[in-house]
Amino acid sequence: MNIVSLLNALPGAAAQGLIWGIMAIGVYITFRILDIADLTVDGTLCTGGAVCIMMMQSGHSVWVSLLFAMIAGLLAGMVTGLLHTFMGIPAILAGILTQLGLYSVNLKIMGKSNQAINVDKYDLLVSLRYIKDVPLYRNTILIVAVVTAILIVVLYWFFGTELGCSLRATGCNDRMSRAQGINTDFNRVLGLMISNGLVAFSGALLSQYQGFADINMGRGAIVIGLAAVIIGEAAFGKIFRNFGFRLLGVAFGSIIYYVVLQVVIWRGIDTDLLKLLSAAVVAVFLAIPFWKSKYFSKPVRRGGDK
Repeated sequence: MNIVSLLNALPGAAAQGLIWGIMAIGVYITFRILDIADLTVDGTLCTGGAVCIMMMQSGHSVWVSLLFAMIAGLLAGMVTGLLHTFMGIPAILAGILTQLGLYSVNLKIMGKSNQAINVDKYDLLVSLRYIKDVPLYRNTILIVAVVTAILIVVLYWFFGTELGCSLRATGCNDRMSRAQGINTDFNRVLGLMISNGLVAFSGALLSQYQGFADINMGRGAIVIGLAAVIIGEAAFGKIFRNFGFRLLGVAFGSIIYYVVLQVVIWRGIDTDLLKLLSAAVVAVFLAIPFWKSKYFSKPVRRGGDK
């Protein structure tokens, strides 16, 4: 096995990991802050990519296309939130229903199952070609890193505001939040909107990076997002205590995931098993806290016991 081929592939893996890291931050907001397993992301990732590609093909700038891709994600998250809060549907089922509906919506947006965009004809923000032998200001890794840093700063500021703190309180203790006069239903809808807006934005960047939007590009996205969250917490949880740094740890977790994935491919493991490997990694890391509390924690002595 040629180590040079692995080293050549690592910058691309890092760039892709950063793009998916934005999606993973969106997953973190629902999974860790709101305590909701939102499956809408499998649909909104494609929605963001589809809206971005089709708007650029229609002559709009890349920035306008990214903005509308994020707005489309916000609307998808609002649908899931309303299904959950207004209609009383459990969050996981609400996400599945929205994801199912988005499949048809995405097909209508693109007109077919796949839409390509040529980097030579359109002024893309990021691309696979912009990894090597390009000016520093066009380098995909640098651009996505700067965008990720800006998003983390904005999210850190927002979750420090009164509204952001009430959103975090909603996920921490729903009943206590309602007792304090917090509109928990509004906060759930808002959290789902922010999450899916970030996921759609990530999908828009991903479609530019790979040069196409595909109807199946979001399949299994929730597993990748959870893997990034879990890996980031496992690797940096004891180092990054601050909320902003936790979000940064999630982005780093996504990079680690894709670098490890590249190493697995380089080692010649059957690529058909990658999804199974991802699911197994997420399952094990999710089980670790339970195993630690059940099998490795010391029994608590009752008062008076010796």
